[in-house]
Amino acid sequence: MGKFLVEVPHEEEVIACARVVEIFLKSGSHFVTNADWGCRDGEHKAWILIDVDNKEEARRILPPAFRSQAKIVSLCKFSMEEIDDIVKKYHREARTKELEEKDLRREAG
Repeated sequence: MGKFLVEVPHEEEVIACARVVEIFLKSGSHFVTNADWGCRDGEHKAWILIDVDNKEEARRILPPAFRSQAKIVSLCKFSMEEIDDIVKKYHREARTKELEEKDLRREAG
């Protein structure tokens, strides 16, 4: 199971906000009725954190009218060990590329 951040934008007008919130609250979905809203801060979007198997399952939780415009992001956490491995791999690849470029310059020159 994965964790997903679902972002649903809507129009800026006050009545548009009210209508979207009303639809979400009436949906009956625990996830949707507990959405967080940015409207009072000028960010006309709803955000929902969902633990489901995939993005399509997350999308199906939304009311149908909002599914196509929703942005769904798979979230993860990193450990220091993972980051250390990524950095080491980057340095190895950068060094290999540097050596290959030196060889090409030497052969061309």
